[in-house]
Amino acid sequence: MRELCVIPGDGIGREVLPAAVAVLQKLLPGLRLREAEAGWDCFQRHGTSVPEATLEALRACGAGLFGAVSSPSHKVEGYRSAILRLRQELGLYLNLRPVRTWPVVSPRAGVDLLVLRENSEGLYSGREHWEADGVAIAERVISRAACTRLAQAASGIARQRQARRITLVHKANVLPLTCGLFRDTCRDLLVTEGWGDVLDERLVDVAALQLVERPEAFDLIVTSNLFGDILSDLASHWGGGLALAPSLNLGERLALAEPVHGSAPDIAGSGRANPLAAILSAAMLLRFHWHDETGAARIERAVEGFLRDEGHLDHGLETTRVVGEGVLQRL
Repeated sequence: MRELCVIPGDGIGREVLPAAVAVLQKLLPGLRLREAEAGWDCFQRHGTSVPEATLEALRACGAGLFGAVSSPSHKVEGYRSAILRLRQELGLYLNLRPVRTWPVVSPRAGVDLLVLRENSEGLYSGREHWEADGVAIAERVISRAACTRLAQAASGIARQRQARRITLVHKANVLPLTCGLFRDTCRDLLVTEGWGDVLDERLVDVAALQLVERPEAFDLIVTSNLFGDILSDLASHWGGGLALAPSLNLGERLALAEPVHGSAPDIAGSGRANPLAAILSAAMLLRFHWHDETGAARIERAVEGFLRDEGHLDHGLETTRVVGEGVLQRL
């Protein structure tokens, strides 16, 4: 029996997750749900952004669906980003962010790429400190072990999607130690795995420019934490924006799906939140964690059919309901 830990989080996370859960329940009769807490509201109530009970629930279920998290832009004593803590505490070392062309909402045809992002270190390691008055330091951590693990995962995913191209993105010309270690470790392993003929490299600024100019030229992008975060958000424009941008955090035995968008407090409670990113994140959970390609493809066809039939996404104060029900009906 499959189990799913549902973590609504903050803001519109509470509003978009029910649609994604309903889709999974329709495809997986008997799916057992377990709700847990995390986020800024949780911190304000309990003094922690991720209670130990939430970590235990995710470990017990093996799979989770996360809504969205609010984080203060200033330092708050004792607060640590919920999603960063979940990724690190649960060993979710891999972040997958696909971008593809959708009917009506995509400004360009022929885009179908996947950003594979190292999820556990880099500049998001949480190592920031004051060195002196007026000087703040953030440490960029890159390890051979994490790069090897990333490249091994990239090889498997490239095989699964029959990748025509794998692009390593780095900035080794300016960061020769950290980016150099990343590039060399990933490149050597991927060549050993037989991907040399389709493997290339891009400096991150060049990759950003080419994602704007020729996004259809990319297939599988493999990169570090910060670069992957920025490039995937940039590329999401070609897939209809963050409202349609799903993601999946993967570890050895655990998976946590989450829409890329934030908690959007400005529209929370209004009914305007679009649940498609959450629904498509559920499809990623099926494809990459539960290995149910048929179920994932059914969700994507339902989303595609809804977009083609409706011709737009803005249903005003009924957007959350109309979009969620529309996809569910087309399953």
